[in-house]
Amino acid sequence: MKIVTAIIKPFKLDEVRDALTNIGVHGLTVTEVKGYGRQKGHTEIYRGAEYAVSFLPKLKIEVAVTSELVAKAIEAITAAAHTGQIGDGKIFVLPLEQTIRIRTGERDADAL
Repeated sequence: MKIVTAIIKPFKLDEVRDALTNIGVHGLTVTEVKGYGRQKGHTEIYRGAEYAVSFLPKLKIEVAVTSELVAKAIEAITAAAHTGQIGDGKIFVLPLEQTIRIRTGERDADAL
């Protein structure tokens, strides 16, 4: 099992959720985050004054998937979140040692 974490642009959430649902991912966690990568932020003008926005709003999506589903999940997220512009995001894949569904006590793949 793996945890797939994706950092994406906020307006791409519905497309990414739909793409993951279509491949059989049944649940995900979304967190509003701020950060920067190669973009290093940008400048904006507010009431005539220019100021730097160092941390850009993003969404972090986390899904737990079986090892067999990892490649499909990465492909689905990449296709749905892609705009071709800088700041499209990143995907991280981490090992998941154990999963337990609290309500039923099911474990590992059965708990997903």
